[in-house]
Amino acid sequence: MSSQPTGHDGPGLVGHAPDTVAVIGAGIVGLSTAWFLQEAGVQVTVYERRHAGAGASWGNAGWLTPGLAAPLPEPAVLRYGLRAVLSARSPVYVPLRADRHLLRFLTSFAAHSTARRWRRGMAAYVPLNERSLEAFDVLTAGGVAATTTQAANFLACYARERDRRGLLAELEQIRAAGQDVRFHPVPGLRARVIEPVLTDRVEAAVQIYGQRYLDPPRFVDALATAVRTRGGQVVEGCDVLDLRTEPGGVSVVCRSGHQDRHDAVVVATGAALGELTARFGVRRPVQAGRGYSFSVPAEQLPGGPLYFPAQRVACTPLDGRLRVAGMMEFRRPGDPLDPRRIAAIVDAVRPFLHGVHLDDRRDEWVGSRPCTPDGLPLAGATAAPRVFVAGGHGMWGVALGPVTGQLMAQTILKGEAPPQLAPFDPLR
Repeated sequence: MSSQPTGHDGPGLVGHAPDTVAVIGAGIVGLSTAWFLQEAGVQVTVYERRHAGAGASWGNAGWLTPGLAAPLPEPAVLRYGLRAVLSARSPVYVPLRADRHLLRFLTSFAAHSTARRWRRGMAAYVPLNERSLEAFDVLTAGGVAATTTQAANFLACYARERDRRGLLAELEQIRAAGQDVRFHPVPGLRARVIEPVLTDRVEAAVQIYGQRYLDPPRFVDALATAVRTRGGQVVEGCDVLDLRTEPGGVSVVCRSGHQDRHDAVVVATGAALGELTARFGVRRPVQAGRGYSFSVPAEQLPGGPLYFPAQRVACTPLDGRLRVAGMMEFRRPGDPLDPRRIAAIVDAVRPFLHGVHLDDRRDEWVGSRPCTPDGLPLAGATAAPRVFVAGGHGMWGVALGPVTGQLMAQTILKGEAPPQLAPFDPLR
């Protein structure tokens, strides 16, 4: 039986900093939080239902793109229309079904898809974006044995010149919000010189500077190894069913019946955040925005990431192959992979890529990005003084995972959230 939260005088812990903290969820957000807590000498235990990085981190495109990280709800999303979103071949797909949770999410999502609310959300993202790459550097300098790669070439590609106007306008708005982003439009011929893998169907592009990318499974594995090496535990195959708040601590109860007590708990379970946190005052719905990916060989890999915004497809050169990722579908996290979505990605990018063997696919994958209706993460204290939340980053969990973990560690240790997390209050 689930316990009810205890009252408290304010956000965060009451009294001294914790000695032991449990983190529920071994994705990049949870593991980063654990690593930064270890920096302060906290003993951490990370509980993971499957294995480290098995959630939305694993098949992510691996982009570290502070120049693009922005709230998902925006006026352009609403232009797809009902007919488009009900098609399994649409870049944004909403299967027609009776689901009150999904209807609540979509209604709120639509209400937030206005220019005014997007600008407000973008202003909230800027402080995180500014620190996001530095947080990766702190991890690698601190012994996480994985690297990030500078994107010498980062091209957003279009079939027609007029199609890129939307991205150029969005980048201008991102810049106007205070984000440092450098970009310029390039003609299709120039784009094909930069990246010979592009066909002559690419008639226009936008080149974006100062971005990076990484191999998500490799980085998350290295981060989990670093947490273990520094004395932390990463308990895999442990399905946490309940959090029981008690005087002076929180007990973590696993499906197996195993139970451990900790001074504080951070819930970083992605699209499943609400299962453990709703009774602690976290009312904002978190919906699985599922994305697909696979890897294919190429006769010549691009020198950096390629983005096809109209098709919502991202391509990243990783480990000698090209990872192709994309689509957004609002379905249940446990629903099986839909092969129609893989086929839609293949058909969408085939005209634009030369020498890429899209029919020789490996690692076909679907993962659940945790999306909130306002497009802002949930990061901070709950109504229970020893229970915290970190998640709901949508498509930006990998890019913003380390900086979120860094700021969450400060919140837990000091008992109050730093200003950068104020817009992401889980109780908003």
